[in-house]
Amino acid sequence: MASIVLRVRLISGDQLDVTYEESGATDDDVVDRAVAALAGNTGMLRCRHGDRLLVLYARGVAGLEIAPRGAVL
Repeated sequence: MASIVLRVRLISGDQLDVTYEESGATDDDVVDRAVAALAGNTGMLRCRHGDRLLVLYARGVAGLEIAPRGAVL
């Protein structure tokens, strides 16, 4: 299972670090799918923030940051 950590900047100005996972994919594929899902207004991602499961809707996202080591959760 490939997992990446995204630092999400919300439209409100707040930022949030989340983990996004997909089975049977490489890290590059996971990044491409996450960006593609959030590219449209109706896109959404099912992510984890610590122990909590959350759904991130594209409407509220202002920007994404993906670092090689990821963000600190």
